Amino acid sequence: MAVKREAATLLEPAKAKTGPPPLYKVLLLNDDYTPMDFVVTVLLRFFGMDRERATQIMLKVHTEGMGVCGMYPKDIANSKVDQVTRFARDNQHPLQCTMERS
Repeated sequence: MAVKREAATLLEPAKAKTGPPPLYKVLLLNDDYTPMDFVVTVLLRFFGMDRERATQIMLKVHTEGMGVCGMYPKDIANSKVDQVTRFARDNQHPLQCTMERS
C-alpha cells in the first residue's frame, strides 16, 4: 500500500523587533506661588541633579513656563510625577509636574 506524504512546510522564526521602550519627558510647570528654592529642592531630591543644573532648570521653568527634568520610561516617569506632586502638596505648594511622550 502506498503512503501519501504532504510536503512539509518549514516556518522560519520571525525575528522580534525589540528596542528600547519609548521615553517620556518629565516637565515642571511654572506658577506664581511656588518659591524658586522649593523647585530647586525638588530637582535635587527627585532628579539627582547638582545645584547648578537644578538652578538652570528652575530658571527655565520661571522664564519659559516649563522645563524638562529628565527623560524616563513610562513607569519611572509616572512615579516621578507622583512623587513630585505629592511632595509639593505635602508642603502646600501648587507646583505641577507632568509627563509627555518624547
